[in-house]
Parts: sequence; structure tokens; C-alpha cells
Amino acid sequence: MLKVGVLGAGHLGKIHLRLLNQSDKYELVGFYDPNSDNADKVSKEFGYTKFDTIVALIAAVDVVDVVTPTLSHYDCAKQVIEAGKHIFIEKPISNTIEEADDIITLANKYNIKGQVGHVERFNPAFTATKAKIENPMFIETHRLAEFNPRGTDVPVVLDLMIHDIDVILSVVKSPVKNINASGVSVISETPDIANARIEFENGCVANLTASRISLKNMRKSRFFQKDAYISVDFLDKVCEVVKMKDAPEVPGDFDMILQNAEGLKKQIYFENPDVAANNAILDELETFADAINNNTTPVVTLEDGTEALRVAYKIIDCFKK
Repeated sequence: MLKVGVLGAGHLGKIHLRLLNQSDKYELVGFYDPNSDNADKVSKEFGYTKFDTIVALIAAVDVVDVVTPTLSHYDCAKQVIEAGKHIFIEKPISNTIEEADDIITLANKYNIKGQVGHVERFNPAFTATKAKIENPMFIETHRLAEFNPRGTDVPVVLDLMIHDIDVILSVVKSPVKNINASGVSVISETPDIANARIEFENGCVANLTASRISLKNMRKSRFFQKDAYISVDFLDKVCEVVKMKDAPEVPGDFDMILQNAEGLKKQIYFENPDVAANNAILDELETFADAINNNTTPVVTLEDGTEALRVAYKIIDCFKK
């Protein structure tokens, strides 16, 4: 079991503490939170060991789980990595591209493993369909959330849309060619609604919409590719795969047949992949333990997290133009 400590005991930090405490791949040593009142409260309520300094916590563990506000990610990561400890860091990896690139440089220098908390990669509806997403040419995503003051210190692109950016980059194996985007601030100082169109060099186009002032929650993505349409509902954890193949000479009574203007006939059929119930946050933390123990590449690398951040900032730059 890897000894692990958590930096940050806010809303998400408490979830990480609970899951690490119940994991059989980690031994939860304790946590550090700069807010002493909150640290005392969490320690008293849940029984986790509270450390008085970051340095003391880092020294006591093999792995550090950084669940602090984004602005502090870089300073925390630098201390963790320079101490030679493996690091799991919540998304976004850092506040700037320069900081993220430096985190990668440090990780390589000190030969440590790092993973970024892009949790939707572990969503069971996505993992059930990912192998079926082959060379998508059009992608549409909607990530809508009811207003929550938590997270409004950053643009909705870094708060919500970055989840979909990471998922898209994980299935489109082509460099980004062009980005167009627009964003509107409604209640925050930064954009609350954003739409982006990402064009890839292989011809794929992704259209992303994110809002944090919606009347309902929605997290849906649709992938269109040759002879297939794949729908993933990240919120309700359901998925649908609709495929086409050449129609049989003699269709059955219940076969769904489409015929185009040239007379070409295609049969439509449905696949319903099994979606296994899971806890995506626990899965991402435990796959990181596996990567450390087996010396393999983490599922969401520091480079993946940096590339998602790079695309996110290109979208934000479009707002300024």
C-alpha cells in the first residue's frame, strides 16, 4: 500500500480523503489545510490526522494528492516533486501554461509519476464506449450546470468545458488546427457561458457548449463517425451506439433500412454497451497507484492535463479578440 497524503480539505478534498481512506491500494497518512479552523473541524469530525505544515505531510508519504484551489497548484506541485514524491493533481493542472510546462520538466528531472484529475475519463458511460469511438469526424458536447458560486473565480472554460476538451483530445488523434469561440459574462466577472469550435488537422470538428447558469444540469457528448453515432451521457451514466452496415439482400420484417438518393441501402442497428457502476474518483486514484506500482504510464498524464489547459486558454483568448 502506498502512503498518501492530501493537500486541501475543502469540498472535493474531503471526498478524496474519504475514498483514499477506504481504498486498499493506499494508506491514508493524513492531510494539510492552511485554514486551521477547517483543518481542526475535518480532523475532529472524520478522525483523519492533521499535519501542521506542507513539508511535514510531504515527508511522511509516498504520494501527495493536491486538491487545493487552482492558483496554488504550481507551488504545491513544485514542493511535492522536488521532495521526490509522486503527485496526483486536480484539474486544471495549473493556473498557466508556463506553470504546467514547468511541472512536467520537474517531474521528468526528479523521475516521479504524475496524474491529473480529469475524472470524466473514468466515467463508466465513457469507458464503456471509448473503444468504439474510432476516428470521429464531428463531435458535439453540452455541459450545463445550475449556478454555484464555487468555481466562479475562473472562466467557465476552466471550470466546466475543460472536462470535455480533455475527453475530445483523448479520442481525436490529430493536432488542433483552428479554434473559434465566444463567451458571455452574465453573473460573474469571467464568462459564464461559452461556445467553442475546434477544428483538427484531420478534418474533425468539435463543437463545445458550457454554461454554469443553466436551469438544468446536462453533461452529454455525441460522436459522429463513418457508419456510427455514439452518445454518452456523463451525468446519467448511460450511452448508446447506433451503427450502420450494408443492408441484407432480403431484409427482415423488423430491420431498419435507410436508402439514400443514389439507392444505396444501409441497415441501422443498436448496441447497448454494459455500463458498470463505479466511483470515478476512486478509480482515477487507484489507477494512479497501479501506474506507480507497475511503473506504467498514468491514464491522464501531466502532458494530457497541460494540453487540455493549452486548448482551454486558446478558447479564452478568442473571447478577448
